[in-house]
Amino acid sequence: MSSPKLFVAMKAFIVHDEKVLIIREAAANPVGTNMNKYDVVGGRVEPGERWDETLLREVQEETGLHVTIGRPFYVGEWRPVVHGEPWQIIATFFLVQAASDKVTLSRDHDDYQWIDPKKFRDYPLIENLKPAFEAYNQIGTEGRGGG
Repeated sequence: MSSPKLFVAMKAFIVHDEKVLIIREAAANPVGTNMNKYDVVGGRVEPGERWDETLLREVQEETGLHVTIGRPFYVGEWRPVVHGEPWQIIATFFLVQAASDKVTLSRDHDDYQWIDPKKFRDYPLIENLKPAFEAYNQIGTEGRGGG
């Protein structure tokens, strides 16, 4: 197998009223590696793009939400095979506060839910999210900027 194509990604744990937003990948998604599974908002950094611009762009494209970016809390790595091509993705997960819970999904997603982060195992999440949710839950309310 050839060397993987390397990507840097930014992921947003969007929080509103202590719930975290998850979005489900639609069958229409052109990458289509996680159909019918839930993920958090985020995506790859484009060449020349700042990390915070990536986060804001992805949040806007995927949800239409207005948000405030907080601190990073987890770094993950995974190695999917996409259309027969090996990829290596290194992602930084950020705490992100939403001004509202009114989501407008992109065509790449067909459902969203605001979930209790402690109950993340009750949802069909992509595998790479599980350690990120565990890290998020270990932070505690004070570390997340809440009461």
